[in-house]
Amino acid sequence: MRRNLVILATLALVAAACSSDDNGSTESGPDQVAETTGDTSDTGDSVPAEPPESEVTEPAASSDVTLTLVTNDAFSGVAYLLDPFTAETGIEVDLIAGGDAGSLVNQAILTKDNPLGDVIYGFDNTFLSRVLENDIATPYESPASSVIPAEIQLDPTFTVTAVDFGDVCINYDKIWFADNGLAVPETLQDLIKPEYDGLLTVQNPATSSPGMAFMLATVSEFGEDGWLDYWSGLADNDVDVVSGWDEAYFTSFSGAGSGGPRPLVVSYASSPPAEIVFAETPIDEVTTGVMEASCFRQVEYIAILQGTEFEAEAQSLIDWWLSDAMQAELPLNYFVFPVNPDTAIPDVFLDNTIVPESPHTLDPEVIAENREQWLDEWTSTVLR
Repeated sequence: MRRNLVILATLALVAAACSSDDNGSTESGPDQVAETTGDTSDTGDSVPAEPPESEVTEPAASSDVTLTLVTNDAFSGVAYLLDPFTAETGIEVDLIAGGDAGSLVNQAILTKDNPLGDVIYGFDNTFLSRVLENDIATPYESPASSVIPAEIQLDPTFTVTAVDFGDVCINYDKIWFADNGLAVPETLQDLIKPEYDGLLTVQNPATSSPGMAFMLATVSEFGEDGWLDYWSGLADNDVDVVSGWDEAYFTSFSGAGSGGPRPLVVSYASSPPAEIVFAETPIDEVTTGVMEASCFRQVEYIAILQGTEFEAEAQSLIDWWLSDAMQAELPLNYFVFPVNPDTAIPDVFLDNTIVPESPHTLDPEVIAENREQWLDEWTSTVLR
C-alpha cells in the first residue's frame, strides 16, 4: 500500500510504502491512532491403521527448502527483513521482483500454469479482485490472522491475507509554499484553481500503483458522473503526468531535497518520517506536508500461489509475516502500518505520519468492474 521510498536510499518503501528499524515505540496501534481503522506415523514394526481423514495432519514445514517470493520492486530493497525468518525456521527465501502492484498481479496471472514462485506479496486492494477472480492463490487462514481488522482484511476466505496498510496522498513542499506566499491547497477541488496552475505532478494510473490510487480517490470524491470533469480541470491546470513514483518524487517534486520544479506530488502519508530516517544530517522538522483530503487507503496482501510444492513452508512464512517481530519492523523499514493494532509503533513514525480520519476507499469489486473503462476514459481525457 503502498513504496519506492525504500528502494532509493535503501529508501525503503514506502509508502505502502514503505519501510525501516525500531527507534522507540508508543503504546498505540494504528487503529487507536486512526480511531477507525510431515508424516507422523509410528516407527515400530507394525503398520498403523490410517487415521480418519479429519485426523490427518498437514506435513510439517521443512527447513531444507528455499521458498521463492514474488514481490514488488519496493520490498526487494528491504529483503533483509526476511533474515530473521530464515534464522528462526531454516527456510531460505529467494526474491523475484515483479515491478509495482499491477505488474506483479499481471505476471502472476500470465504464469498461472507455471508459477514463478511459491508466495506473492505486495499487491494491494486496487488489484485484490483480479487475484481472486483468476484463481492464482491457495486459501490459508493463519492462526495469527485473528488480529487483522475486518475492514483491512476484505477477503473473508483468506485466499489472500492483509499484512500492512497505508495511504497514498498528495505531498506538498512546505518551504516552497512559504517562500511563495501561497496557501497550501486543502481539498481536491482546490487543485483546479488558477493559483495552483502548473504545480501538481501525478503518476499515470496505467503504469503506477500510487497513480491508480489517486485516480480512484477522485472517483470516490466526485463520483462516476463527475470525476472525469475534475480531471479535465486538472489537465487544463497543467497537471504533470509521469510514468512512476520515482520520477515524480525525485525528479519533479521540489521538496524533500529533490529540487524539482513542482511543489505538489502524489506520494504517501508516510513520506515525512521517511524524510527524517533518510536525512543525511539530523533534522528537527520535516519540510514535506501531507494533504489529508486527498488520501486513498492502500492495503497490501500476501498469498500462497497455486501449484507450490512447499505449501506448509509457505504457510509458515505468512504466519511469520503476522508475527509481532515482523509487524514491528514494518513502520521504519517499509513505511507502512502493521495490520496488528497492538503492535508498538516507533514515535518517529507515529508522530510524523498523517492518519486520515476518513480516507477515500472503493469496494474492490467496483474497482474490478470499472478499472479498464476508467483507465481508458482517464487516458482520453488527460493525455489528449
